[in-house]
Amino acid sequence: MATYESLIKITGTVGDLVFYSLNGKNVVRKKSGFNKKAFKKSPSYEKVRQNSSEFGHCSKAGKLIRSCIDGYIKEAGDPLLYQSFAKLMTDIKDLDMVSERGKRSVEKGLMTEKGIELLKAFKFGNKEIISTETRISTELQHTILYTPKNDDIHEIAFITIKPDFEKYTVEYIEESRVYTKEGKINFKNHFPDEGLLLYFLIIKNKDGDISRMGFV
Repeated sequence: MATYESLIKITGTVGDLVFYSLNGKNVVRKKSGFNKKAFKKSPSYEKVRQNSSEFGHCSKAGKLIRSCIDGYIKEAGDPLLYQSFAKLMTDIKDLDMVSERGKRSVEKGLMTEKGIELLKAFKFGNKEIISTETRISTELQHTILYTPKNDDIHEIAFITIKPDFEKYTVEYIEESRVYTKEGKINFKNHFPDEGLLLYFLIIKNKDGDISRMGFV
């Protein structure tokens, strides 16, 4: 960008130069090299289009999942958590070895063992992650949660999430139980045979404070 002096005030485009007024000064700059039509169709922009498409998908997928646990995320003590969660979605999407580049999805990434491992290992702010000894078993009528015996656990909230990463819609059910030292808790299976389901667990101590939370 440069300024110029002239008896004639020019506004508009001349060749590859653009003339306009900025803060009372006459300014001239070269046209941007970006071409919207070329971006959509030119082979030279193919990789950029692919990256842009996948980035948008990961952003929407992350927002979709976060919407189901937003109330708990606010207690995680990390105002920028959405950024690290978006990065998690990208890492999981990269595990999709089935789809062509530009169409890789979070859903297919979550269908891999590594994808679920990444989801379970994600730390929500200052809250501890769920113990690796915690696991679930699904049956036709019930989802059974197995947790290690811990005197510090008083209440458990359990969220079942059924995301649709194509339509970007989601259903979820939250249930709470007072913890028993049996280490085995039954929850109703609200989405039997419904494809990909995600399970989010919140553990509270006797004071009602969240000590741990994360995916299981």
